[in-house]
Amino acid sequence: MNKILVLILFCIGTFSLQAQTFSVSGMVDEADTGLPLPGVNIIVKNTSNGVVTDFDGNYTINEVSAGDVLVFSYVGFLPQEVTVGENQNVIDVTLKTDAAALEEVVVIGYGTQQRKDITGAVSVVSNETIEELNPIKIEQALQGTAAGVNVTPSSGAPGAGINVNIRGIASNSENGPLILIDGYQGDLNTINPNDIESISILKDAQAAIYGIAGANGVVLVTTKSGKKNTAPTVQYDAYVGMQETSRKLPLLNATEYALLLNESYANNGQALPYPNVSDLGRGTNFQDEVFDTSPIMSHNLTLNGGSEKVTYSFGVSHLDQEGIIGAEKSDFQRSTARFNIGVDISDEFKFTANSIYTSLNRRSINENGLGSVLFNALNIPSTFSRDQEDLEGRLGNEIINPLSQIENTFNDYNLNKFNGSFSLDYTPIEELTFTSRIGYSLSNSKGKDFAPIIDYGPGKVFNNVRSTVNQNRINDNSYTYDLFGTYENTFNETHHLTGTAGMTVIRDWGDGLYATGYDVPNNSWDFADISLTTGTNDGLNNSAYKYDIRKLSFFGRLQYDYQGKYLVSGMLRRDASTRFGPENRVGYFPSATAGWILSEEDFLEDSNVISFLKLRGSFGILGNDEAGGAEFYRSLLDGEATYVLNGSLVNGTALGRIANPGAGWEEAEKTNIGIDLRLFNNRVDIAADIFREDRKDLLVAGIPVSGIFGGGAPGSGAPTINAGTTRNEGFEFAINYKENFGDDIRVGIGYNATFLRNEVTAVNGTEFLPGGQFGVGQPQPARFQEGFPIGYFYGYKTDGIFQTQEEVDAHPSQESLGAEASPGDIRYVDTNGDGVINVDDRTNIGDPIPTATMGLNLNFNYKNFDFTAYTYASLGNDMVRNYERNQPNVNRHAYYLERWTGPGTSNEVPRVTTGATSNVAFSDFYVEDASYARIQNVQLGYSLPETFLEQVGINRLRVYASVQNLYTFTNYKGFDPSASTGEAIGGGIDYGFYPVPRIFLAGLNLNF
Repeated sequence: MNKILVLILFCIGTFSLQAQTFSVSGMVDEADTGLPLPGVNIIVKNTSNGVVTDFDGNYTINEVSAGDVLVFSYVGFLPQEVTVGENQNVIDVTLKTDAAALEEVVVIGYGTQQRKDITGAVSVVSNETIEELNPIKIEQALQGTAAGVNVTPSSGAPGAGINVNIRGIASNSENGPLILIDGYQGDLNTINPNDIESISILKDAQAAIYGIAGANGVVLVTTKSGKKNTAPTVQYDAYVGMQETSRKLPLLNATEYALLLNESYANNGQALPYPNVSDLGRGTNFQDEVFDTSPIMSHNLTLNGGSEKVTYSFGVSHLDQEGIIGAEKSDFQRSTARFNIGVDISDEFKFTANSIYTSLNRRSINENGLGSVLFNALNIPSTFSRDQEDLEGRLGNEIINPLSQIENTFNDYNLNKFNGSFSLDYTPIEELTFTSRIGYSLSNSKGKDFAPIIDYGPGKVFNNVRSTVNQNRINDNSYTYDLFGTYENTFNETHHLTGTAGMTVIRDWGDGLYATGYDVPNNSWDFADISLTTGTNDGLNNSAYKYDIRKLSFFGRLQYDYQGKYLVSGMLRRDASTRFGPENRVGYFPSATAGWILSEEDFLEDSNVISFLKLRGSFGILGNDEAGGAEFYRSLLDGEATYVLNGSLVNGTALGRIANPGAGWEEAEKTNIGIDLRLFNNRVDIAADIFREDRKDLLVAGIPVSGIFGGGAPGSGAPTINAGTTRNEGFEFAINYKENFGDDIRVGIGYNATFLRNEVTAVNGTEFLPGGQFGVGQPQPARFQEGFPIGYFYGYKTDGIFQTQEEVDAHPSQESLGAEASPGDIRYVDTNGDGVINVDDRTNIGDPIPTATMGLNLNFNYKNFDFTAYTYASLGNDMVRNYERNQPNVNRHAYYLERWTGPGTSNEVPRVTTGATSNVAFSDFYVEDASYARIQNVQLGYSLPETFLEQVGINRLRVYASVQNLYTFTNYKGFDPSASTGEAIGGGIDYGFYPVPRIFLAGLNLNF
């Protein structure tokens, strides 16, 4: 009986408790302006029951009881706790700004700093910008959004690499920045952009804390994490779209081609190849045939949340992108899974763990070179039918039908990668924190390509009499261990001191294996595996490599400010690297920065115009050890040699590249003077910097040495030595304006620009270093030479077209360039005035480095609608047009319709002829201004009203449509003026760049 009574009382109590729960609604606004605050977290304290405010600051939270405490929190505002009264259904809250939190916290390496206190040149790209741009690869979000950062695609093909340069190109070898993801060395190529919270870019001596690896700048990526006292939220982002080429080149149609070819033959006294052109029509447009309209799709799912002690963030994503050339034979797939967990183990200990798994799958076509698919599409005549081969060999040995080339392309690349970090913070006292962190990266990739037996016509370089399969397997691994302590304290309310000291251990190791098999069964991709091949070959059919690089570093940094307005800091790092010999293994990298916050002075403290004003400067020495290979102070036994053993010739190995034990790392002296200014109650934000970098002791490979050392042997080469200096100097400027016009309209405008001058100031041991390629059999067109920009183009200047024989006779002879000139030929300039045109008249005819880059970005919100537009411009850079083949029977660009046909007809485009001329010599006729302005992204979105979403239990639902790479304004004749191979010497040569596609997207953002 007693048990039954207890049970009845328990049930009554339970029903009573349930009856006491109710819903609470209200609005959250800002104290200073009274404007509603969207995205405020409201959570019932010590529970997981929580919601966020909608666009208008409204919220409704269910299952609340009298006496519960609601916690209202929002970044930049002081949290507020409200106790719920009996049947209190409406609670409106006004949040006050947190003066400290309003100052953005920026990651600066081994710690953070409030933005107002930063004395170096640091740019920040937020997750809001990343979400608005919706980039396929995160590097694209840096273009036009961060001053001093130049981003150039190596190709528009799915999964292709993207080059990132900070404040120009300073080295003849490696110019990419150091990438750190949550503190460990990583790779932007494998990150899902949706996983990123923010990106900090260190551009000056602030990066000296990274010593040997910081000379090219540092990109610090922070991935998303949960926030304390935040209800669980699920975010789903997805888009689908279609891609098309952003450009097609105007080529000659079949009739135009035949008429031009007839003229070319007639000018050389030959019979006409097309006596009757009336039935040719337009013929085959091979650009239309090779370009596809291809799909793209992306899904991303994220779970975030946190309690009083634990924060968490989980995410998965999948991207599938087909190429606009070759469709599934030029595709890219990326799948990722990520977690981030933070646990307050106690008041003293905090544990953080994050990890990212990435799976990549990519297939590609032959691109960016002589004989590439686009090169062939531009040069094959439009008189050819869609499936016709050059069986007569009329087009030279590398031009084939591009459709056949795509059909016979077989390859596959797979990458699986784990990377992440584990961190433990110990805070014995409030002012002191010790951090122990280990970062790791484990990747395994494999690749395979298959070349079937094929005959494209006589003499074609792509002909294959035996089927082959090439396979490789590569392991790349690394770990980073950081142990450092940070002490921060304020003395007498005026002296603020932060000291950081610690050490870093880095190890990079891996191996690779390459092998070739012959005679694939059935001449088929389905059987393309070395284990199934049946043929043999007398040569070397496999190769391998192995590396193990280790670094040990100690560093210290002291930051001090007096009264919050006089700022100084000093850094010193000692690095030791096994990339270098024992004599040069250790280096020291010091730097110093200083700042003065004038707006804290009495004469500006009460200004109604100036909200914030800071002057800052920095100087430091940084290093670059990435050039020249893994270990160039010793030979690696990777050369080739033939030995006589027991009277027989035996293939074997030799020393390889000549060692140089005396080589040391490159050093960069960086100087920066800057100003940060905010006006009109922080509505206008301005940053400006003047900078200079002197890069010394460049690691140069290829300086000629005596043949007695064996540098000319197979597989060998000249040693890598410190043999050059460069200088980059310029000016950066960024201005942002944000304003709210009432409750419904918000506007943001941002503009940034970088002006740069680059010069090689010394080259030791040789006059210049050549690079790049132009045509067939011609000298390399790019140079690294004292007194000129890195990679400048070296060739002949032109002065129009010879109109008459009298002009030819009055001009210095051009015979040494290939043939005597005739009317209609290019007239070259006798630059040295010696009365003859020869190789001594070559000079600077172009610079691939832009003199200015800039971005203009617009954000506009009206009620539930949002609009963004991002633009980018690159000015002053030149590009070499090298996608035209010098063969008599190939197709031509339509500008040849404006060719010279008689006196006065043209002074720009030479005559056409099958005879020998000097018109093919590398000159400024083939160098074009590649300046451009591009509308990168235009997006229009709509967020559904909160009243509708309440009924279905959704916090936010936004749909949008966007266009990426909408339009490019340029006079450049090629496919894409933004592309570059990424090489310091020869990077601005266009072999037929795969254009960056125009992408039409429709997507949604869903939060619940």
